[in-house]
Amino acid sequence: MHFHPWRHLRDHHPHVHVIYPNGGTGCLGRWTDDGIEINRRSSQRERRCTLTHELVHIERGPLPDDPRMALREEQTVDRISAERLIEIDSLVDVLAWNRYRVDDEAAEELWVDMRTLRIRVDNLTDDERAYIDEELERRQP
Repeated sequence: MHFHPWRHLRDHHPHVHVIYPNGGTGCLGRWTDDGIEINRRSSQRERRCTLTHELVHIERGPLPDDPRMALREEQTVDRISAERLIEIDSLVDVLAWNRYRVDDEAAEELWVDMRTLRIRVDNLTDDERAYIDEELERRQP
């Protein structure tokens, strides 16, 4: 079952509001005391990825004050978000269909932005890489 951030928000965080400020956020999104702000100029794929990212922040808690620890937490949130949005079997399907290319066409097919796809691919475990290799080899004519 594919992760659906809007349903997850509704089912697990009904108290959290999503707003699209007129002035923009200066970034794709952020978690504030008023809820989740998402840049109104972002694409639907970017909104989906941003919402997932901010939901993971809500579930994990605020960023640490220490800048190094905050960066590490941000990277962890990026990785978790990408894993939620891109299931391994969906990634295999797209890689097979897209001739092993990790590009915007693959990201669009997965309904994520390129940054999220890159994070997912860059953080594959050894077991996931082996599984992908096996599946792609099995699918070759």
